Amino acid sequence: MTDPFEDPLPPASRPGLLARLRSSFLTGIVVILPVALTIWLILSLVGWVDSVVLPLVPAQIQPDKYIGLNLRGVGLIIFLIFTILVGWVAKGLIGRSLIRFAESLVERMPVVRSIYSGVKQIAETIFAQSDRNFEKACLIEYPRRGMWGIGFISTQAKGEIKARAPGGAEMLTIFLPTTPNPTSGFLLFVPKEDVIELDMSLEDAAKLIISAGLVYPNAKDPRVPARKRVAAKNNPQEPVDPK
Repeated sequence: MTDPFEDPLPPASRPGLLARLRSSFLTGIVVILPVALTIWLILSLVGWVDSVVLPLVPAQIQPDKYIGLNLRGVGLIIFLIFTILVGWVAKGLIGRSLIRFAESLVERMPVVRSIYSGVKQIAETIFAQSDRNFEKACLIEYPRRGMWGIGFISTQAKGEIKARAPGGAEMLTIFLPTTPNPTSGFLLFVPKEDVIELDMSLEDAAKLIISAGLVYPNAKDPRVPARKRVAAKNNPQEPVDPK
């Protein structure tokens, strides 16, 4: 029974016009900003490629000479066609022979040799069509006990690293990316028993790192691993066990 002398609760006040306008403005920014930045980055990249490629193309065969318009993206198309042709030639016997001959010349140049070998290793790591990739996301204690970081398991340690591991423990090669730029980080060799493998996908782990912890996977039910949530979505009649 309520007390007749008790003051009733004040009615919830509606937000004012300025508050509603501010909320709508912030929502619009959240929607527009990713699209605008994506378009700007693409146009900037295309313009940069055009500025590098088009000066190398003879003016007689450039399309703006005939249509009178400076079309953005022509240099990118020329670059793609040229790259495909170079790759097609490089796969043949003559192309491989030319590449070996050119690399033998580069190996005789002290400074150029170091730059070329470094750039080649980076390009092969990023663009090579192979099965080498990160296996899973994981948790490791870093930079000290009690503090944890998200890393990516690449391979098991091999060679001298494996042979000189203390106590003969099995070591895993872990790449620990930095926030918010995951392309830089630390290469760590961690005992397998000190690595906690995660069920989240590599994409979810990358989103968590890039967002500095603002975008969490499994937000609806963190007890349910991502692979089980996907299976439950494909088969809604089957109950999901959080364990």
